[in-house]
Amino acid sequence: MKPTDKLFEFWEAITKDPRITMRHIGLYAALLCVRQKMGWVNPLCLYSYQVMEAAKLMTQCSYHQYIKQLDEFGYIRYEPSFKKNQPSKIFFLQVNK
Repeated sequence: MKPTDKLFEFWEAITKDPRITMRHIGLYAALLCVRQKMGWVNPLCLYSYQVMEAAKLMTQCSYHQYIKQLDEFGYIRYEPSFKKNQPSKIFFLQVNK
């Protein structure tokens, strides 16, 4: 899978979704970049700091708000770990909106 394929699939879905903002798009794109670097694993296991800078999110609060919304809107499945020494899991879903 090419990064552009997954990003294009996401882009097609969000054009019809008024809830999605530039922050959601930036976070999703940053998650895709990390996923590509890790060999397209699913789920992606990571800590928030690994993606916040690339997504241009400056606070943990913002990160959690947008990642939870991407989960709620059906673009990903987010399983927070609530443990400092264990990464959260992010599952990329098939986007058919």
